[in-house]
Amino acid sequence: MIRFSDTYRSMQPELMDDLQFKGAEMEQLLSDLKRVNSWLGGNSVTLEGIKKLLSVRSWEAPLRILDVGCGDGALLRYCADWFEQNNIPCKLTGIDANPYIVEIACKRSTAYTNIEYFHINVFSEEIDQFHCDIVLFTLFLHHFSNEEIIHILKNSLKKAKVGVVVNDLERNRIAYYLFGLFSYFFVSTRTARHDGLLSICRAFKKRELQQLSNKLTGKHQIKHEWAFRLQWIIETR
Repeated sequence: MIRFSDTYRSMQPELMDDLQFKGAEMEQLLSDLKRVNSWLGGNSVTLEGIKKLLSVRSWEAPLRILDVGCGDGALLRYCADWFEQNNIPCKLTGIDANPYIVEIACKRSTAYTNIEYFHINVFSEEIDQFHCDIVLFTLFLHHFSNEEIIHILKNSLKKAKVGVVVNDLERNRIAYYLFGLFSYFFVSTRTARHDGLLSICRAFKKRELQQLSNKLTGKHQIKHEWAFRLQWIIETR
């Protein structure tokens, strides 16, 4: 049973946290997530964060971006289209701990020669090979404990020349009930409906992100965004 709390983040694991999750259910779930993100404008929160960082910090072309927990690559394709429209050369890399999701990301991104994907766990030493201008975490950090989040972000700030953009859910009771209603009509998979509700329960209050930011270096900006999202921009120093 999924329980919502205004006080505490849930630590109940999501079904998608199983790194052997695969097959038709997974492919449909990824399509569900892509559709919901598109309707609610979720990817634009990340892109706006990238634009803010580029407006305040210098960088050399091509712009190098690392998307951690990239899923099927929808965000990187969204960003690649915007960079092309604005004549910004870029090299985009996505990593994910689920090898089956990485296969789908590669298949769905064949038209993009500047995007590459790797099967890598965020806690693996393999991630140390990546150095970039900006690291992205979109709907990713809520899968982890606060201690793990601090570890992940500290390591990412060592890699990012310009900064980090976090786009994640706000733990909000209204969002919890609205998603339950919304998913009944517009989400086709049981896993997406289950994990969508649980993701909200595992998500953050703004004050909780502020508390995490106190344990990290850099210049931090945390703000509420549309559709119960939180945008956290960390500018490296």
